[in-house]
Amino acid sequence: MDFQDKRAIYLQIADYVCDKILLAQWPPGIRILSVRDLGVELEVNPNTVMRTYDFLQQKGIIYNKRGIGYFAADDADDRIKSYRREQFLETELPHFFRNLYLLNISLEEIEERFKAFIEVEFK
Repeated sequence: MDFQDKRAIYLQIADYVCDKILLAQWPPGIRILSVRDLGVELEVNPNTVMRTYDFLQQKGIIYNKRGIGYFAADDADDRIKSYRREQFLETELPHFFRNLYLLNISLEEIEERFKAFIEVEFK
């Protein structure tokens, strides 16, 4: 995994775990990778993964069955989408709007490009 300098590693790992859950690669009821196994897979310190898992537990996205391991919550998809939506609206959207304004890009152009993106990426 290539980590970005501008964002904490544990949050980037949280995004990775959330992606796995949203893509149904780690569905509810199936044990997800242990702290140690994910640390090995991503080549990071297990303490960093533990911080990620603690963060995701606080958000209600994963839970721990003591002695068994970590699992995605039944409503993990909804919780992830809610969390990411909140983050996007608060942090990324203002920058996006600023760039639209500064670069004089119309909403119509954005809509056309968005439709093209969806057509290529999701169909």
